[in-house]
Amino acid sequence: MTNRVFPTPQTRALRKRQIRSDDDLESATLSPLMKLPVVPWYENGLSFQCTTCGNCCTGGPGFVWLSEVEVDRFAEHLKMEKLAFLKKYCRSIGGRISLKERKNFRNEYDCVFLKEIDIDEAGKIRKQRVCTAYEVRPLQCRTWPFWDGNLASKKAWKDAGVRCPGMNKGRQFSREEIEAMRDAEDWPDRPPSSK
Repeated sequence: MTNRVFPTPQTRALRKRQIRSDDDLESATLSPLMKLPVVPWYENGLSFQCTTCGNCCTGGPGFVWLSEVEVDRFAEHLKMEKLAFLKKYCRSIGGRISLKERKNFRNEYDCVFLKEIDIDEAGKIRKQRVCTAYEVRPLQCRTWPFWDGNLASKKAWKDAGVRCPGMNKGRQFSREEIEAMRDAEDWPDRPPSSK
């Protein structure tokens, strides 16, 4: 897990109060001290295609937050009782639920569902890191790389792209799609994915 800023209900509420477009500007009452709305640096969209490298699932210690609904989805997918899933795969931090991590041989912290497998490509074996619960991966994973921290500036996006080979490649996401994923409270309709 890389150190990152994942949207919280508080940051989402603040963002919803911001002026979002010229239409909003026309109907808004601005105090003389307010700045005009700023067009985000990603106004023309961004490209991303998951390469399934697993780099977003490892790194410095971090958190993969789960909602109650996502806990239920995981338990059902794994054919486990909810309490058994929580005990085996989760930890409680400040009253919230996060997936556990494992320290790997590189001294990084892997998500508990990240696994390295062998892929046979015409007789040549190569290692590939995969999510063993990809179908039910939580919102936080589904909306990568469109997180507040990565969208804060071009530099932040570029820095995240050093570890993520899928950034600036593949499918083009519009500003509206980016902001819908950034602000999502449940699984987005068309998330970035490797499928």
